[in-house]
Amino acid sequence: MTAVVIGDALIDEIRDASGVRELVGGAALNVAVGLCRLGVETTLIAMVGDDEAGQHIREYLRDYGVRLIDSPAPLGSSRAVVTWSSAGEPQYAFNEAARGRSIRYGDEAREAISTADVVAISCFPFDRPDEVDALVDALQDARIAVDPNPRSGMMGDVAEFVRGFELLAARAELVKVGADDATLLYDGDIDALRGRLRRLGAGAVLATAGAAGAVLETDAGVFRAPIASLPGPVVDTVGAGDATLAAVAAGLSQGEPRTDAEWQQLLDDAMLIAAATCRAEGGLLRTLESLQEAERGVFGS
Repeated sequence: MTAVVIGDALIDEIRDASGVRELVGGAALNVAVGLCRLGVETTLIAMVGDDEAGQHIREYLRDYGVRLIDSPAPLGSSRAVVTWSSAGEPQYAFNEAARGRSIRYGDEAREAISTADVVAISCFPFDRPDEVDALVDALQDARIAVDPNPRSGMMGDVAEFVRGFELLAARAELVKVGADDATLLYDGDIDALRGRLRRLGAGAVLATAGAAGAVLETDAGVFRAPIASLPGPVVDTVGAGDATLAAVAAGLSQGEPRTDAEWQQLLDDAMLIAAATCRAEGGLLRTLESLQEAERGVFGS
């Protein structure tokens, strides 16, 4: 199975009571690495600079077996400064490179897209019509999974972002949305958003709502799963959504489930992977078997 992921790759500069540290991150990068860790041969198409941060990103991707097709980054690599609200939620401040991110699709990128079993799009600049038009042209008739993953510090126009996102969602085999997405882009009603996306034409909608678990709505029915319970404390929830998308996309890359039991198992497995990912810092996808690697990736590669 092969996959392509299109979107962001950056450095997360974490600032908290323990000090300042850097992690290689980005939603699309997390999904790409996650797919590789689940056995799917994966290519990431993203903007990465020719600077020290870009070297860390490239090294990290090589460590996990992800092929990178990079777009020029005239302002250098993207960076997010991450702090925490009083409620414990992450807050992001993005540099100019991240706010102006742009992706180009040369022959190598188009070939990768045309031969992939699934193309996942996450944290894409949907509020830029030129970027959306270029993406649609490059995708052609690819099977796609879409996660809007909006960030208020990177988004210039909410209405335009929704328009661009829904243009892709209407033809997607899978759309993943979270409660935060519903609040930032719509009226906050995640169930209503799930129905809206299905009416637009999305083949399946995966709606995640933190402690309330997840719902996967498909033509076969509606499947629900609570958050999975695992030993140990929850350390970091930042990568949970990316891990969930990677797990479901990995399953769909092998073909659509044929029975209700297979759909439910796909969702249950994704929730276990999300729970494992939350047991370690950073967005690196974890499985039950890989939790002993909790320190790998904290300072880049």
